[in-house]
Amino acid sequence: MASLQPVQILKRDAEEERGETARMSSFVGAIAIGDLVKSTLGPKGMDKILINNGPHNEGVQVTNDGATILKSIGVDNPAAKVLVDISLVQDDEVGDGTTSVTVLACELLKEAEQLIDAKIHPQTIISGYRKAVDCARQALSDAAKDNSADPTKFREDLLNIARTTLSSKILVHHRDHFSNLAVNAVLRLKGSGNLEAIQIIKKLGGRLADSYLEEGFLLEKKIGVNQPKRLEDARILIANTAMDTDKVKVFGSKVRVDSTAKVAELELAEKEKMKDKVNLILKHNINVFINRQLIYNYPEQLFADAGVMAIEHADFEGIERLALVLGGEIVSTFGNPEKVRLGSCKVIEEIMIGEDKLIRFSGVALGEACTIVVRGATKQILDEAERSLHDALCVLSRTVKETKIVYGGGCSEMLMANAVQQLSAKTPGKEAMAMEAFAKSLRQLPTIIANNAGYDSSELISQLRAMHADGKTNAGLDMINATVGDMESLGITESFLVKRQVLLSAAEAAEMILRVDDIIKAAPRKRVPDHSH
Repeated sequence: MASLQPVQILKRDAEEERGETARMSSFVGAIAIGDLVKSTLGPKGMDKILINNGPHNEGVQVTNDGATILKSIGVDNPAAKVLVDISLVQDDEVGDGTTSVTVLACELLKEAEQLIDAKIHPQTIISGYRKAVDCARQALSDAAKDNSADPTKFREDLLNIARTTLSSKILVHHRDHFSNLAVNAVLRLKGSGNLEAIQIIKKLGGRLADSYLEEGFLLEKKIGVNQPKRLEDARILIANTAMDTDKVKVFGSKVRVDSTAKVAELELAEKEKMKDKVNLILKHNINVFINRQLIYNYPEQLFADAGVMAIEHADFEGIERLALVLGGEIVSTFGNPEKVRLGSCKVIEEIMIGEDKLIRFSGVALGEACTIVVRGATKQILDEAERSLHDALCVLSRTVKETKIVYGGGCSEMLMANAVQQLSAKTPGKEAMAMEAFAKSLRQLPTIIANNAGYDSSELISQLRAMHADGKTNAGLDMINATVGDMESLGITESFLVKRQVLLSAAEAAEMILRVDDIIKAAPRKRVPDHSH
């Protein structure tokens, strides 16, 4: 007789959710993430305080950057993790739109949930969404403008993109100043897009408006004792080598001597070894030596006697960037001076910012290199200013390569929504319902932007829809005057690349979560007691 006991396939403690339960679990997790960051969207979005008490205690962060918020929260729900990942990819790929992509994916899933409740199959919804994405992307591409042929207009476009990016950040009140800084820094790159050449240094004190662009490179180190504080036509050797004399370099080694005279002999031998090393370095015909590791007093004195400026403990990121900027290479052995590529710059001098001394390298080999010095009252303000500036720099560097622009303020979303709505009216079958849902999700973005500012979103969005239906495709939300305005005259411009990436990433993430009909959690690994002792 057959047993009526249920067959246990999965290991004990493993969990499985099937069908509707799995889908509901995915939707709930993803929508919760969207609702978390929704209030930070737009120029009037609110900030979040993040308190981190982990081992790398960063204390308190105040931010409205979607990627920073999602990166800092611990998420257990698998669908929520997908949204966190697309936000981080958006941050890496284009730098901005991290909140928009999460919110749009969340809205697409909310609409899909209602369609599934109406007994429409997820594959039908996905098929409709795919057609809607193609249509929206085409509409966005057709509406994009390209002014790269006219340098004056293109610079104005870049300034407008920077202003739009910074208008939702802490730098909103100084956005003109920081937009100029960011655009000047990116245009110095001459289209290379190598953000490594742009360094951001944060210095407490002053106010945000005191931030400035320093041509060349700043290193947060001091010049050694009794060495020249200013050098012209510098020939620079960048090294990563040990310059400390009193350490025996074998781990755990002990030296036994039978008299103090022997200790003196050992010390003398170490000193001679160091002197030989310094002489090898000096054979490179240099007047500046920069080392990643410490330089002890004795070699420092030898360098001072030879009239060479020695800079120690340039941290690894600093050394890497220095090598790039000065056109040199990092060396660890000094036996072949003729094979070493030295760095060069016109002037090295010590300067002061606030109460800190820094070393300025002017006239560097990589002419596009520059440093943005950010001033501010508190550490939190400086950190958020750096994040905002980094977003602007990323967007601008990508726009210099992909020069198309579109209009912001909900204009592009409404344009795409109308194109999808028109296509859905011509599409037979249930897919049309999914396409209408996609259009509705796109319209939710300007609605949320208006809600976050405390404006009457129903009134504003209905006006915006009417103007777009009337053929005024430049219309968008004017968040300062709480009206619908012309985005072209207001200069509210965004990068085409950012908008396209938001659309594609959000649709792909929503599609991925929609496909789920089973969630299986593996049984946790049991801890086995260690009996090795």
